[in-house]
This record gives sequence, C-alpha cells and structure tokens, in this order.
Amino acid sequence: MAAGLRFLKAVAFVLAPVALAVALYSPRDFSPAPMPPEYSYGPDVSAPRHEPRALERSERVGEGRLPAPEDLAYDGGGGWLYTGCADGWVRRVSVPGGDVEDWARTGGRPLGVAIAADGGLVVADANIGLLRVSPDRKVELLTDEAEGLKFALTDGVDVAADGTIYFTDASYKYSLQNHMTDILEARPHGRLLSFDPSTGRTAVLARDLYFANGVAVSPDKTSLIYCETVLRRCSRYHLTGDKKGTVQKFIDNLPGFPDNIRYDGEGRYWIALSAGRSLQWDLLTKHPFLRKLVYLVGKFVAVPRGLKNSGAVSVALDGEPVSMYSDPGLALATGWLKVGDYLYYGSLTEPYLSRIDLTESSAESYE
Repeated sequence: MAAGLRFLKAVAFVLAPVALAVALYSPRDFSPAPMPPEYSYGPDVSAPRHEPRALERSERVGEGRLPAPEDLAYDGGGGWLYTGCADGWVRRVSVPGGDVEDWARTGGRPLGVAIAADGGLVVADANIGLLRVSPDRKVELLTDEAEGLKFALTDGVDVAADGTIYFTDASYKYSLQNHMTDILEARPHGRLLSFDPSTGRTAVLARDLYFANGVAVSPDKTSLIYCETVLRRCSRYHLTGDKKGTVQKFIDNLPGFPDNIRYDGEGRYWIALSAGRSLQWDLLTKHPFLRKLVYLVGKFVAVPRGLKNSGAVSVALDGEPVSMYSDPGLALATGWLKVGDYLYYGSLTEPYLSRIDLTESSAESYE
C-alpha cells in the first residue's frame, strides 16, 4: 500500500507541472469550447433490431481499386454506384457485378456525391468546393464560397427534384487534413447551403453548425435532413410552408458520430456513424482542457483516437430508429446506401466497398 501511494505521488509530481503548462499555454489558432447546453450525456437512442457483427455479414467489392470510398450515389438507370476516392478520382462500380471504372478526376478530394438530373454527378470536393461532372465527364466548379467566406471542407450533398443543390461546408476554418482539430475545438464552424444552377446563386441556409456533414432531401421535397457530427444529432430544415427556413429536431443522442445520410426510396434514411460513442470521447467532450492536451500532444506524437464501433442506423421519416448495424472492428465507415437487397458502405480507411445481403440479416424483416 505504501509503495502504491509513493508511486501515485511520484506520478502527480511529474504530471502537475505538465498540467499547469497546458493550462497556461494558449495556442494562437486553437481554443476548445465547452459543449453547448443542449448536448446530452444521457442514454443513446436505440433501434429495435441490431446487427452487432456487421463485418461478419459483409463481403468486399472492388478490393484494391477504391482507396477510401467516402460517400455513395446510385444511378439506377445505368446500374452504377458512384463514389469519391482519396486519390482524387470519382469511380463507379457496376451493380451487382462489382466491376470498377475510373470515371472522372476532380483533382481534389471528392467526398459527397449525388446524381444530377442529366445523369451527371454533383460532387462536394473537400479541397476545391462544389463541383458538377457532366455525363461526358467534364468537371466544372459551381461554387467555392458564400457571403465572402471560402469553403474549407465541402462535405455532404444532395440534389432536389427542381435541380437545387443542397450541401454542407463542414468547417470554414479547418481543411479535411485538419478536421480532427475542428472536432476537438468543438466550435460551430459549419454551414448548410444551397446552390441554384439557374441563377448561380449560393445561399447560406443555416450557420453556426458543429461540423456539418451529410444532407438528404426528404421524399416529399418539403424539408431536408442534415447531420452535425460533433453533437451526435441530425436536424430537419424546412424548405416550404409555414415553417420555411426554420430548423427542428430530427434525431439526437445518436449512439455514434453521424457522417453521411441517404434516403433509400423506401421510407427510411440511413445515417452513417463514423465511430461509436465511447467513454474516452465523453471525457473529451466534457473537458475542454483534455481536448487541448490531446491537441498539443498530437502535434508531436500520434494520439489514439479510440475510433471503433462504426456503423449505421436506419430511421423512419419521423426520425424513429428502425435498425442498426455496427461492429467493434469497424471504424470510419462514412457512407451507407441501400441498393435492392444489399446495403453498401464505404470508409475513410479501406481500399474497397463492402456490402451486406439484407435478406440474410437479422436486423431486417424479409418475407
């Protein structure tokens, strides 16, 4: 017992000056903030059906040809699944065959992708801005700023039936390369935006968002759902009616950090969870001091992020959870999309897509 006490005193003696130095030092460009009052540390929402071993149910598609496929968009007419990769290429994958084709190179880092009415693609490129790729594969910059403020991390995107493009700038301060710094700082640098192709006008719909990420237009075209990764929530923005221009809760207290969101055409949104909630992240969110320590240490050594239990949750049109997929060994799975009887997903870490046969999943009900 005495030896243990001596050890603890020795540790405290060493750490005390370190803690004091961290407390006194203020990095010029980094200032972690307390979480907003509405952030909850209470119980997570849960889905009535859960597949906790998603990796065991998954098969790989396009292995070695798709470096870090972040988001997914499906062209049912052509039978192609499009995804943006870490090497700057937008590639497409035949469904169900799995053949991979280099389709268009943006020159940046394509993240969100959405099918355009003319069969082309709209791309949220983290490094460049909002892009349009025509059916003949020509890349055009649509917009890279709003209200005089450049996008630093163009992220999620969806296209409405009238051609209006809705997208997010996750952070106007930090680039994709430094996105973890934005998350550690926990300040609202994100925006939800629209682009009207007929006028070329870019408009800010909502600002002061905490790492604005995926966006999906509702099937009735009256609203859209967007995700805020840091706050573990998704909100509804009203596009029409008496509530036009207002925001309301869609789902919060998610069991992980939301990334992309996609509507499946069958009554459900699929929300990607890039990582599951953990004790480590709860401690970091509660204590800005710890986030500053992680930031300072991370400038000199690699700090484990504790990213695991990635997955997805499917929710009804009212935000009620229906099913969930996760796995302890899955991390940074960022985009999930249902195509027929398969659930496809990509990630920021693997060189392939994965898919789950839903007819064999205990989390879905098939006749």
